[in-house]
Amino acid sequence: MGTSHRRLIITTFIGVLIGYFVGRSFQSVSFSKIHLPTSISTSFDIAGKEETINQISESPFSNGSSPRIYVSTNPRGAELLPPGIVVSESDFFLRRLWGEPSEDLKKKPKYLLTITVGLNQKKNIDRMVKKFSEDFQIMLFHYDGQTSQWDEFEWSKSAIHVSIRRQTKWWYAKRFLHPDVVAAYEYIFIWDEDLGVEHFNGDKYMELVKKHGLDISQPGLEPNNGLTWQMTKRRGDQEVHKVTEEKPGWCSDPHLPPCAAFVEIMAPVFSREAWRCVWHMIQNDLVHGWGLDFALRRCVEPAHEKIGVVDSQWIIHQVIPSLGSQGQAENGKAPWEGVRARCKNEWSLFQNRLANADKAYLEEIGNR
Repeated sequence: MGTSHRRLIITTFIGVLIGYFVGRSFQSVSFSKIHLPTSISTSFDIAGKEETINQISESPFSNGSSPRIYVSTNPRGAELLPPGIVVSESDFFLRRLWGEPSEDLKKKPKYLLTITVGLNQKKNIDRMVKKFSEDFQIMLFHYDGQTSQWDEFEWSKSAIHVSIRRQTKWWYAKRFLHPDVVAAYEYIFIWDEDLGVEHFNGDKYMELVKKHGLDISQPGLEPNNGLTWQMTKRRGDQEVHKVTEEKPGWCSDPHLPPCAAFVEIMAPVFSREAWRCVWHMIQNDLVHGWGLDFALRRCVEPAHEKIGVVDSQWIIHQVIPSLGSQGQAENGKAPWEGVRARCKNEWSLFQNRLANADKAYLEEIGNR
């Protein structure tokens, strides 16, 4: 064998040995000490990834086996997850992008105030919001698409703003106030923008609601041109009332609407338990909520005791037809006329759907 051949064999052998030892050494190298060029490295510490990998390796399922988990009591769609990792409810609490999550909130709001607003009512909304303490999370639904103009108010900077043009509060409520999203709040206010609150205080209102066991309520209305029902008329001699007398023939039962178990849809307040039921009754395509007030009693029992009007904290309905201006002129009719016609039609549709649902349920029960 020639010298050149021996030299080639020795060189190859040495190369293999060097490759072996270099490979072994890389297994013990900490990737946290590798300095990647900034063009390809992220802003996160790679050591954090290494720690995550170590945590994963400690999982009982790290050997590649598929976890045999199926928990039928988990929320729909989460049956394959261990119950301890499932978070089925949320909230609108604002959180920081830094620090410990457990230290994000100095104080958790207990109640949620939602108002559907347009910029023309900005001053009135400011007066309304100032009647509520830090115990209330503020959420504004903007039907005119204008949100940045509200930044002049300090409270607006910590409020939740949702902006979608030409929609009603019940459209917003169905899509953004799912019971699991607002479960952190004891009570949910779903209010119109044209309410005078000179004689109203949010904290005092909540004290009376809890004192009298009201799951669905509203402030009493000062009698004026905007008063429709006797039930919601303010009484000056008591804190709360739950029944009233209406025109002859209007109430087939003194415990049924509109003589009892009734509030209007302009300024309702729901406990989270009642709202979980009411939300499911709101129809996706019926956006005005007409007829809902007569059906709220289905969500609490006994309704004539748990639905009431708070008289000593009262409001004034200013009757500003702002929603009508969001309509569209058709067939020679003003925008507000089309909106009004749809409201009436929705009332009829809702009543028919509810009656048909009752009938179908009773037939199903009868056939069992």
